[in-house]
Amino acid sequence: MRLKKIVLDLETQKLFQEVGGRGKNHLLKVSVCGIYDYSTDKYSIYEEKELSKLAPILQMADQIIGFNIKDFDFEVIQPYLNFDIHQVPYYDLLEEIEKVLGHRINLESVAQGTIGSGKSGSGKEAILYFRNGRMDLLKKYCLDDVKVTKQVYEYALKNQKILYKDFFKTKEIPLKVAEPQPRVGVSHQAALF
Repeated sequence: MRLKKIVLDLETQKLFQEVGGRGKNHLLKVSVCGIYDYSTDKYSIYEEKELSKLAPILQMADQIIGFNIKDFDFEVIQPYLNFDIHQVPYYDLLEEIEKVLGHRINLESVAQGTIGSGKSGSGKEAILYFRNGRMDLLKKYCLDDVKVTKQVYEYALKNQKILYKDFFKTKEIPLKVAEPQPRVGVSHQAALF
């Protein structure tokens, strides 16, 4: 049986300055949430109104993988869930990088260093796509970020390190990455409030 590992990335409807700054991520609202599910080998994307379909997938996951998911994505999506997403095992690449470096770096520099290509846009562009009704571009951008995150994670899992661009140099960060344990006794019911 394949582990139910989920790579997750989401985009928001609002900017930090519109909700009173950082620390109020729960007010940013989800525009779309993209995932890759290792158990089905499929990418999926969910609009805000479809998050009830995503909730049980996240609740039953053996592990959720992402870049800055603990402090950002989890906080943004939590108001849509009837369970505490922080109780689901997760692997946050940025959190692990910060433990080694002592500071944060962005996904773009990690992707450039590790897989040789970067993101296809920015979070601000994603908000403009949403506001202009360009859901096609928004979904593509979000799933591109999921793909980049998945490639970085798989490199880290295989090599126990990642690389990142620091100005003109490529530097290495050792990371401890292990396969998660299957979760036992996970409830199979989740829904929106």
